Amino acid sequence: MADHYGVEQLVVRIDASKWGGSTLTDSSIDVPTSEGGESIPATYVPARNLIFLSVAVGIAEVRNLDAVVIGVNALDYSGYPDCRPEFVRSFASTAALALKRGVEGRPVEVKAPLVDLGKADIVRLGMELGAPLRLTWSCYRGGDRPCGDCDACALRAKGFADAGVVDPAV
Repeated sequence: MADHYGVEQLVVRIDASKWGGSTLTDSSIDVPTSEGGESIPATYVPARNLIFLSVAVGIAEVRNLDAVVIGVNALDYSGYPDCRPEFVRSFASTAALALKRGVEGRPVEVKAPLVDLGKADIVRLGMELGAPLRLTWSCYRGGDRPCGDCDACALRAKGFADAGVVDPAV
């Protein structure tokens, strides 16, 4: 994505396998093809978005950036607690208390523009904005192409189908 848009790519490596607790961070646990209706699925990674946002607002403060953006989605999602609007609002409030910028009255804004959209709406918005959807996917198995079998791939496929758009990543 950074190459596509011609922007700097900053990679911060966080090794979540050190704490495990998820099929996505513990290679000894198979990724399910269907979550089976659990309230919080086995693919939930404890504190993932909390950590990502903490790093992002820290970098934003150092670089004097006014906002960070996270692509969480509370509708048509897998049930992760850190994808809800309540979490994003709470995190933004905490970050304002924890950062020098916030104490000085210039908090880093935390934006979650997709949080209240369904997957089909996200696809439509991406098409409208000319986003390179062929470069996006959230396959739980990782790799160079989506697997097509996991819950993330199923949710994406449904979103594209409901939007009446062929998924360019498949």
